[in-house]
Amino acid sequence: MTFRKFNNIPQEVDGIQFDSTKEAHRWGVLRLLEKQGLIRDLRRQVSIPLEGRDGPIRFQPSNRTAVYKADFVYFDVPKGVEVIEDRKGFQTPEFKLKRAVLAAQGVEIILT
Repeated sequence: MTFRKFNNIPQEVDGIQFDSTKEAHRWGVLRLLEKQGLIRDLRRQVSIPLEGRDGPIRFQPSNRTAVYKADFVYFDVPKGVEVIEDRKGFQTPEFKLKRAVLAAQGVEIILT
């Protein structure tokens, strides 16, 4: 058995591998909302570049751009807004930092 961070149990739904049961369950709920027309353009594992005051935040020495990977992104039809959602069981220090950087960019992450 492979060691899993935070004791998550991987799940497969619709032929898609999820890191946890909670994330897989939320996918199912969002798919139902999409079928009902309440949300649209549902995507998962969407990379959002992290921006600082002087442009993209980059790792050194590779110069690779730092990104936040959202669990789910979709358009909430009744509210008329794009939603960035993360299914967290535990907020790591890295997540808190990325969330703060995104907040400074005017991007809000909804935790479910």
